[in-house]
Amino acid sequence: MAINLSKGQKVDLTKNNPNLKHILVGLGWDVNEFEGGYDFDLDASAFALGINEKCLVDEDFVFYGNLRHPSGAIVHMGDNLTGEGEGDDEQIEVDLSLIPDNISKVAFTVTIYDSDKRSQNFGQVSNAYIRIVDEDTNTELIHYDLGEDFSIETAIVVGEIYRYNGNWKFSAIGSGFRSGLAALCEHYGLEVE
Repeated sequence: MAINLSKGQKVDLTKNNPNLKHILVGLGWDVNEFEGGYDFDLDASAFALGINEKCLVDEDFVFYGNLRHPSGAIVHMGDNLTGEGEGDDEQIEVDLSLIPDNISKVAFTVTIYDSDKRSQNFGQVSNAYIRIVDEDTNTELIHYDLGEDFSIETAIVVGEIYRYNGNWKFSAIGSGFRSGLAALCEHYGLEVE
């Protein structure tokens, strides 16, 4: 039975589940009916962060343009351009045992591709969620529904896993940004062209 979280809640992943090694981070959403002329292309990403909560190198940013972290610990399963269909729209696999020691946190985000050009924001999106699944047992461990708290934001930090006293924990973040992917990259210490 998955634990349903609210914004700001934290839960242990490995303390009571010491064999947890492979997790699947599933992100999903629905698009509200509107007349905009463009498909909604939401993109899931992962930022591997050092102790200063910044990416140490550009390759610590895993997204549709860099599907695999150099360590092999974080793998993006591919870009869904429309969000059509049931279930997860995009997925990221994480091997907790391969995350380098200098990475203390992995933040999972969702952004709207070309949001300025397409005049799109998260106010036009509903039923957004993140879930954490134990891939070895196919058991959903955590489910966090973002709710309808976003109106003009074009990027959201959905949740993060982080090391704490030798274990991994998950935190439901739900923090929005107005300047899309560029704002997230700057927030995590990456230069934007």
